[in-house]
Amino acid sequence: MTGRPAPAVLPPSLRAWLGLIAALATLMVVVLGVLYAGHSQPGTVDAWIQPAVDGVRPPWRHVALATDFLGEPAGAATLVVAAVTGCLLLRRPRAAVLIVAGVGMTVGTTTLLKSLVGRTIHDGHLSYPSGHTAFLTALALMVALLATGRRSLGKSAGTLLVLAAALVAGAAMGWAQVALGAHYPTDVLGGWCTALAVIPATAWLVDRMADVGRRKRR
Repeated sequence: MTGRPAPAVLPPSLRAWLGLIAALATLMVVVLGVLYAGHSQPGTVDAWIQPAVDGVRPPWRHVALATDFLGEPAGAATLVVAAVTGCLLLRRPRAAVLIVAGVGMTVGTTTLLKSLVGRTIHDGHLSYPSGHTAFLTALALMVALLATGRRSLGKSAGTLLVLAAALVAGAAMGWAQVALGAHYPTDVLGGWCTALAVIPATAWLVDRMADVGRRKRR
């Protein structure tokens, strides 16, 4: 007996829409990367948005610092362990694999892009794309995909949930990064789009590899 196949981490009803969104997000990451390659100053969009957000004071500064902590190694590790534990408790080992793989791919992609683009902020710190924003967006996307699969949501409801989760997480972390002066607004947009590009592809790959492995065990 082969047992009942594990649910896909990328629900079939969302594959087409998320594939299109991933393609558009990839294009945006590339365009912004080319546009700001080697720059060390805010662009036109950054100069318009940044003054309204940068330099927040208490108590909002404390909120920004707490949000920023979620993208730091200790905070990020705590979130990942909690998410993986939740997946295992729900008997969704494939989702647990996605969490680990998705975070790894997202962090690896942002690290590589920072070196390739070479945009800097504050004493030469590489800034594009925002790794903090990409991480929290990616984690929210993966949790939303799990919820979509468990609730058997349709295409419209599932897509809405996934995009809403990505938007809320990206906006929260993006605001914190700009408010603390750690990133330009376009860095944040690049990080958000990086997660939208990486996670659907990673989820498809996890499903593909799991299905191939299951067929070989027959």
